[in-house]
Amino acid sequence: MRGKIRGTAERPRLGIFRSNRGIFAQLVDDDSGKTLASASWTGLPGSFKGDKTAQAAEVGKRLAEAAKQAGIETVVFDRGGYLFHGRVKALADGAREGGLSF
Repeated sequence: MRGKIRGTAERPRLGIFRSNRGIFAQLVDDDSGKTLASASWTGLPGSFKGDKTAQAAEVGKRLAEAAKQAGIETVVFDRGGYLFHGRVKALADGAREGGLSF
């Protein structure tokens, strides 16, 4: 997947890593090799209640907020080899709710 998908400064790549405990997402400019914004389940408040799918949706919303602060509106979605199902889909839907378009 990553061989075909590249992010630029205007339209960065939204990369996802899914672990057994949580999910991580970041916006990457592949031309310069820099991360422009990121969000993860470790940044959620301790009072957050919900399963891992709800956790992923919240991470997507927080990533969209961080992207707005960085001045990013459109991204290229990189599912990282994971199926577009479950937590990956929940993160994508949360990011779209937050205002990102892809």
